[in-house]
Amino acid sequence: MLTIATNQIGQYSEFELFQRRHIMSSEVTPILTAQDCLVAMMMAIAISDSNIRTAELVKIQSAVNNLPIFAEYDIDRLNIISQTVFDLFEQEDGLDALFGLVRDHLPSELNETVYALCCDVAAADGLIFEPELRLLEEMRYELNIDRLHAAAIERGSKARHMIINK
Repeated sequence: MLTIATNQIGQYSEFELFQRRHIMSSEVTPILTAQDCLVAMMMAIAISDSNIRTAELVKIQSAVNNLPIFAEYDIDRLNIISQTVFDLFEQEDGLDALFGLVRDHLPSELNETVYALCCDVAAADGLIFEPELRLLEEMRYELNIDRLHAAAIERGSKARHMIINK
């Protein structure tokens, strides 16, 4: 009797409620979007040397605001993803977990894109420190980026971040 009363008030049968829940759950954004993965890896390279510089944060913000790949990205997710990366870096196997998430949620055709974005973030302050170099090396390995392609990406990043010495 209780079930009948609930169904009459809600005007849906149990089957219809199940269908509505399934439709709604299939429309929910996945845990991590491809753009989230890009942001996560850029944040990872920025915090890898334990000193986030303003130039690195500006580079990340600029990429998210201006690149076509982020055209439909919800900017409010930036803080959530950043905090997730901070939390993962506090864990013993956090970097492995981050790479696992990225491999699961980033289409492989964007592996070189994420590497290029990370090279730009690392070079943003004019200096690339050892922890950043090690993380970039780990990215090449984990994301299966060809060494020659990586070298070309790195050279392009270097060229974009050159300064004129007087």
